Amino acid sequence: MKTILFFNEDITFDLKNKTKIRNILNVLAQEEKKNIGQLTYIFCSDEYLLNINKQYLKHDYLTDIITFDYTVENEISGDIFISVERVKENAKEFNQKYFSETLRVILHGALHLCGYKDKTKAQQKQMRAKEDYYLEKYSKI
Repeated sequence: MKTILFFNEDITFDLKNKTKIRNILNVLAQEEKKNIGQLTYIFCSDEYLLNINKQYLKHDYLTDIITFDYTVENEISGDIFISVERVKENAKEFNQKYFSETLRVILHGALHLCGYKDKTKAQQKQMRAKEDYYLEKYSKI
């Protein structure tokens, strides 16, 4: 199927470079030996994502991303909700450009669908290395 969609839920948000982002997601899938089914990225507010976190995951805290994984075998699919407010705060906190941090979170969601986890320190280190790798590749597309 190979569909990558971008939506806004309760905010106005203009994602730049959608074609280039789709390209890097295709590169990521290919290098991770996966096929893309349907990836749906939904950009929203902190409040919207907090409600999803409470309702579906029973967590009462803010987060930058929640990934619902519908992957079947080698075909990655999922709904990836991203709080633009959290991404903006994280960009400030980690002294990153807002777009770079947005792209990192987009890649982070796709990497989760490829099977990468980030619960332990070792997993977080591996996830960060993969994010950095694909961010570097993005800059060369």
